[in-house]
Amino acid sequence: MKKGIDVSENNGVIDWQAIADAGIEFVMVRSSYGKTGRDEMFQKNVDGAHAAGLQVGAYHYGYALTPDDAVLEAENCKAAIEEAGVALELPVIYDMEDADGYKGNHGFDFSAENVTAICKAFLDNIGLDTGVYASLSWLEDKIDWKGLGCAVWNAQWGESDDLQGFMWQYTDSLVIDGRNFDGNILY
Repeated sequence: MKKGIDVSENNGVIDWQAIADAGIEFVMVRSSYGKTGRDEMFQKNVDGAHAAGLQVGAYHYGYALTPDDAVLEAENCKAAIEEAGVALELPVIYDMEDADGYKGNHGFDFSAENVTAICKAFLDNIGLDTGVYASLSWLEDKIDWKGLGCAVWNAQWGESDDLQGFMWQYTDSLVIDGRNFDGNILY
């Protein structure tokens, strides 16, 4: 098992050597979000993590309401990675949740059929090694991740990971060098 964190532009400038010195071995960096959003710190974070010897993967925060939206999101994510010109050792993960309430506020169909179809559309159109991220409840009730046959990143804060898929986000309060990060385990 390897210890890791996930980051986005919301984390600001990161001292990657301090991260590596704390025993962190990998990082998942947000590349993009929605149909057109780009994380302004993506390339800088990937380059900094690589310079400190960390393995790197990427994630895209999904706002798709339909499978057609997810195809456009996959195109945006792939373009963000290609334009940054970075190599990734870990998969590109589709972050499928509704943490900010966007989906709920826009008439989203929360059925397992729709959520799984959206994930499938993203995965089928990214053209890269990929997987899905969601909370345990979404992975149990809304995403047929077994049917998708992809890497699974389970967000289940606490002492145990009920899925034990590809990766586990076990906390949102891992303190490194006086700063707070999401903590992850790569199996």
